[in-house]
Amino acid sequence: MRVIEYIGWILAWLAAFVCSTWAFGALYFDFPWASTFAAIVFLLALLATIIFVRGKLLKLAIVFGAFAVVVSWWLTLKPSNDGTWQPDVAKTAWADINGDEVTIHNVRNCDYHTEKDFTPRWETRTVRLSQITGMDVAINYWGSPWIAHPIVSFQFSDALPLCFSIETRKTIGQSYSTVQGFYRRYTLIYIIADERDCIRLRSNYRREDVYLYRTLASPDQARQRFREYINTLNALHEHPRWYNAVTSNCTTAIRAQRAVDKRAPWDWRMLINGKADEMLYQDHAIAIGGLPFTELKQRSLINQRARAADDDPDFSRLIRDGLPKGD
Repeated sequence: MRVIEYIGWILAWLAAFVCSTWAFGALYFDFPWASTFAAIVFLLALLATIIFVRGKLLKLAIVFGAFAVVVSWWLTLKPSNDGTWQPDVAKTAWADINGDEVTIHNVRNCDYHTEKDFTPRWETRTVRLSQITGMDVAINYWGSPWIAHPIVSFQFSDALPLCFSIETRKTIGQSYSTVQGFYRRYTLIYIIADERDCIRLRSNYRREDVYLYRTLASPDQARQRFREYINTLNALHEHPRWYNAVTSNCTTAIRAQRAVDKRAPWDWRMLINGKADEMLYQDHAIAIGGLPFTELKQRSLINQRARAADDDPDFSRLIRDGLPKGD
């Protein structure tokens, strides 16, 4: 019994440490004024509690109570579409749906010279749902093989592909931080873009490794997924939402935009998304052409083709040369 009690106290204090650390970060990153001072006062108050308050249960109760107060305040923070946004996320897209016809405003199609030097260009495009033929997914890596960024691209029989990239919307001078991604530092933005923008930016200018896979989604399934993206796009345009590195990021948001009864079962590779293509392979969701996964991945690396195509109007076709088309 003493061993069990001892383990229980260890777990309780470990939970208290995690909660206190998170609350310190919430105050440090998100408190609207004198945030550093507020976080330090919070930390000193907890240390004083641990040192001077008698009774282990009372100490824990105060620590968890302080955490609850911080969480209650933190949940009142509201995102906004107003801000001095960086040029690549300066505008949010939205769409008008009129029967089969979908008119999308603020499609991004920047003219890049380098990763940082570009001319912002926002377009209005009209597509027809009936002309959607399928959907592809690009997965790009910039460092760790465990973490990646997915981009879903919809194909049309009579128009150029349109791709969706779920990203953090950053203000001028702001950069992405994984730690800050757990707090309310960024809003979520759905970028809808030409492939010569969204994919070429990563393959040709950021020099990230980009892998492109054809999914086995039927035209009807692709149309359903396209509507899900458009519905979320319109919702975010009117009601912004916070980004969160775990609960609402570039991958988990894709699952969350589906109706609950249609969501795929949870898989750890939705969070450690550098393995998402392996998950899609095992779930028979992408065209493999009879290839083992390692060979398929090698063939799906499009960087060389993307750099050769560069600003060619036929960019989308050229980067798909050699990819399996179906099984």
